[in-house]
Amino acid sequence: MNATGVRIAGVGHHVPKGVLTNADLERMLDTSDEWITTRTGMKERHIATVEEPTSEIALGAARQAIASAGIEAKDLNCIIVATVTPDYPFPATACILGAKLNVPGVPAFDIEIACSGFIYGLTVASSLVRTGVFKRVLLVGAEELSRIINYDDRSTAVLFGDGAGAVVLEASETDSFLSSELGADGTDPKNLYVEVGGTALPPICAADIEGKRNKVVMNGREVFRFAVTKMIEATNVALEHAGLTAKDVTWLIPHQANRRIIDAAAKHLDLPSDRVIVNIDRYGNTSAASIPIALSETVASGKLKDGDVVLFVGFGGGLSWGAVAWRWNGTVKASMNGKVGG
Repeated sequence: MNATGVRIAGVGHHVPKGVLTNADLERMLDTSDEWITTRTGMKERHIATVEEPTSEIALGAARQAIASAGIEAKDLNCIIVATVTPDYPFPATACILGAKLNVPGVPAFDIEIACSGFIYGLTVASSLVRTGVFKRVLLVGAEELSRIINYDDRSTAVLFGDGAGAVVLEASETDSFLSSELGADGTDPKNLYVEVGGTALPPICAADIEGKRNKVVMNGREVFRFAVTKMIEATNVALEHAGLTAKDVTWLIPHQANRRIIDAAAKHLDLPSDRVIVNIDRYGNTSAASIPIALSETVASGKLKDGDVVLFVGFGGGLSWGAVAWRWNGTVKASMNGKVGG
């Protein structure tokens, strides 16, 4: 198999109709719109219903990305879903998505690395295309964090939302993938984790559910410190590997976890605010979906131009981190971008 280049040929995103605003949270918790906005930059987040499993919102984003690329689902050679909120513990949600796209038989697998999922997925999918293993790969970041959030815990209840973003990666004569820097440190997973439900502890019982031990727990101060440090480090390494400097970056598309973290990364790059993509006010933290949702909206806005250098950077549970430097190649048409529900 001959090595080749890779490009993003299509983008899409989909979020549930339900919206949880800061005003709603004021009625649920000892908090306020001012407190949430000041500390996170968030105003609202979308919440899925029980009739909308992760595969369903992934399907909405996938259909948009496929249409955006001007292909049909049967033209895909592989499906990858980055998620920590799968439909089931197994099989992989990517397998279910393939069936819903009516392409059974297409290779499909999940990546579980929390909010770093799209960065890891973009690196893996690009490698599969660049080495000639597959011609076209559908990569979806899809999350329903609302299912695993303790809405009695102010420190996490205000942060997370549901949504999905997708890209179609395809072989290209020119290469958009410039570099990648990935990392993980599982020394202390309890800084950001769900305690029960895996093999480290007994199966979930009624007492676990009552005690909310099946919900996200986060050491906010430690995660904030880690996030700023690792996003800057990953950015530096990715740019160095690509032979670039911060001055070469046209657009920063960061993981949408906290506005203060995004601002710190932008300050490090000395990028003006109009070169930093931020939509955290409307979606909150959608984990692996946040970067592809932001990318899809950026394409729909017409901001991305051929030759632009885009830096994707994020962090997440693991703890994990990563950055990808990408040179935008060609024109990608938006397809129904911004679709909500339905």
